[in-house]
Amino acid sequence: MGATGKRILAIGLAMLLIALAVGHAERQARRSYLSEAQARSETALGLTTNALAAYLARYEVTPQLLAELDAIRLLVAYPDDQTRRATINRLLEDRNAVVGSSDIYIMDMGGETIAASNHARPDSFIGQNFSYRPYFYDAAQGQPARFYALGTTSGVRGYYFSAPVRDPDGRIAGVIAVKVGVDALEMGWRGSEYRILVTDPEGIVFLSSEPDWLYGSILPLTPDRLARTEASRRYSDAVLRELPVGSSSSAGVALVRMAADGATRDHVSAAQAMPSAGWTVHVLLDSAGALTDARIATAGVALALCLIGVGALVVLQRRLREGERLAFEAQAKAELEARVRERTADLARVNSHLEQEVAERKATEAALRSAQANLVQVGKLAALGQMSAALSHEINQPLAAARNYADSAAIFLDRGDVLRARENIRLILSLVDRIAAIGRHLRNAARKPNQRLEPVPLPALLEETQVIVSGRLASSGAMLLVDLPPGLPPVMAGATRLQQVLVNLVTNAADAVEGLADRRIQLSARQQGDRVVIRVRDHGPGVPAAIAERIFDPFFTTKGVGLGLGLSISYNIVKDFGGDIALRDAAPGAEFTVTLPAALATEAAA
Repeated sequence: MGATGKRILAIGLAMLLIALAVGHAERQARRSYLSEAQARSETALGLTTNALAAYLARYEVTPQLLAELDAIRLLVAYPDDQTRRATINRLLEDRNAVVGSSDIYIMDMGGETIAASNHARPDSFIGQNFSYRPYFYDAAQGQPARFYALGTTSGVRGYYFSAPVRDPDGRIAGVIAVKVGVDALEMGWRGSEYRILVTDPEGIVFLSSEPDWLYGSILPLTPDRLARTEASRRYSDAVLRELPVGSSSSAGVALVRMAADGATRDHVSAAQAMPSAGWTVHVLLDSAGALTDARIATAGVALALCLIGVGALVVLQRRLREGERLAFEAQAKAELEARVRERTADLARVNSHLEQEVAERKATEAALRSAQANLVQVGKLAALGQMSAALSHEINQPLAAARNYADSAAIFLDRGDVLRARENIRLILSLVDRIAAIGRHLRNAARKPNQRLEPVPLPALLEETQVIVSGRLASSGAMLLVDLPPGLPPVMAGATRLQQVLVNLVTNAADAVEGLADRRIQLSARQQGDRVVIRVRDHGPGVPAAIAERIFDPFFTTKGVGLGLGLSISYNIVKDFGGDIALRDAAPGAEFTVTLPAALATEAAA
């Protein structure tokens, strides 16, 4: 046998094995998916049965509880009392609405209805006789009873619970029944993938998700079954019929064949009896979905086997081509060696180029280090200039005040007023101390401030601040209005640095109102929780929104003179205190807000 014959034989054997494997897989897939559908049906059956039992249990004890009411017991003792009947009718109507049942009614021992919740409806039960119902004569014997049937008067299906009613002497004098509607249960079943039906002991469908199945029997309607059904008048005048029910199997799984949606279908079924209700619940699931899944799985297996077969043929083909591959191997090896030699030459050239780049980068790094050293020196000089400018800016104000005090002291000495001259000299000394403190603060600007914060009373601090800025206020014609409420707590800050901030803010406000008609400057403070808010407001032109965000930047100024350091230094001081400073457009004018922590009572006492 030649190579071609061997190939044909191998292909034929492979196709036979694939066909056998696919057939076995198809049977296993059908059995697996139908078993899964069976398990799903049983799960749905358990849920449905539990829901039915829970629904009926809500009403089971209702007739027994109502039978204990004294008003109902008196009614069965005196059934001809029309006033009492009217009262009980209204009572039953109210209880029926509360419980949510279909109807509640009371019968005397002859089975005639003497009171009902539907007394006002045209289909009222009053005067109707239900002595033929099993739930009546069972309850008349003294036992709670239950029954399900199609209403002979209303034509509405329902489940009936009944209980005996005893008169005040303890004798059974009537029966009370509660009818529960079941239409809501069916509505909840419809639209589901499961078909649900409930049958009575004769096999007749009483509840169903398929309306066409109602009052049909899944068992043969023998004369005995029909006689028992007609005796209880369970289905009133409804026409009973046998449903076309068949059976089949697939892969060893039993199926039930029934007509649904205009077509006969095979279903996976599960059933469970409810002895307390006298029902059997059936759950059917169309097997078409499971069989379709089985076919898809089988197709997948077939495809996988075909791929395996194709792979085997490919391997066989590759073996036949193995000789050809070996023939080309030498040529490929020679070509590879040539390409390696070319690549090695390219790498040598690239390596030389990289060495040149490394040398250039080293030279560039040396130049960068030199430039960096120069920039550090320039930064030091800039910082020194900024500190000198800040020192000049902050010392000029107390120096001007000291000069004013000195001039005043000389005038007082010429007048012989030694006491006032001595007071001015004391103020000059305090300003000298402030200048020294400012020098210390500016010296600390290069490192994190470590001055310990302490409670600072604002009234005393503002008195000193007004003295310092009095000269500037006088020269600008401005008026400083101070508003401090009594009982204002001290703030946690440094007295000298906080005074520096307030002097800067008041001086800036004086500059803003100079030459204007309204030259008032308002300085106020209020406590807000554990914070104290200080506000300095002028009635000047305000700060344009375009530059408001830069107002605290170093060297930024809107004046024709000055270095623009006052607000920047004030901003840093307030932040060191753990506070905040902000600008707000007061229209007209501007308002600076300084928020500082309030000193606790214990800290203030200390």
